[in-house]
Amino acid sequence: MDIKTYKKSFDYSYTLGIFPTVELIKFMPEKVIKVLISSKYKSEEADDIFELCRRYNIKTEINDKAINRISDKENNFIVGVFEKYSCELDMESSHIVLVNPGNMGNMGTIIRTLTGFGLTDLAIISPGVDVFDPKVIRASMGSIFRINFKYFDSFEEYRVKLKKHKIYTFMLDGARSLKEISHEKGEPFSLVFGNEATGLDSSFSSAGTSVFIKHTDRIDSLNLTIAAGIAMYHFCS
Repeated sequence: MDIKTYKKSFDYSYTLGIFPTVELIKFMPEKVIKVLISSKYKSEEADDIFELCRRYNIKTEINDKAINRISDKENNFIVGVFEKYSCELDMESSHIVLVNPGNMGNMGTIIRTLTGFGLTDLAIISPGVDVFDPKVIRASMGSIFRINFKYFDSFEEYRVKLKKHKIYTFMLDGARSLKEISHEKGEPFSLVFGNEATGLDSSFSSAGTSVFIKHTDRIDSLNLTIAAGIAMYHFCS
């Protein structure tokens, strides 16, 4: 395998850094091709990468040149190389839905946040950023390997798969304040968020219950990751 700077067309991707690589090994060991290790790496007691790879029978390789070629940080001493894979959403569970997400860091942070609140399923409405991009994986701190995710060509395609879910679309001009929403525990829901720049268009106001998160007029809107985090806390706590 020729280790090159990541491209979406590759059938493999990378984890940059020890923490996302450890998550990859623990939750997707069958997908790991090998782990690249810098000669500068020093073993850590909690998760020694050599011991972890031996435990899962994963090949390791000391290769500073390859790490430097694909990393955008000088202090990156561990790179996991893994095969891309596909998932199916659990239609009995609640979902986070991102419509045309455009920022890799935001997607990764939302993945980490939904994992933290006990959610496991992410629907992505195309076009959207590549969930396997190393920048997304790093922002998720490896949480991507704990969840199910699936791309859909349109929100309509996603919606026809649902049977029990209540849909909540988050919009600046939503009909109801988040404070007014009470959701019955055990009933699956879909929390839908738009693109960072454009949000959701007006058609989403009738796709479910449209919701706004009240804030002062000192700002025009909340950052997507903040809004998603507030919404998940409300529905999952």
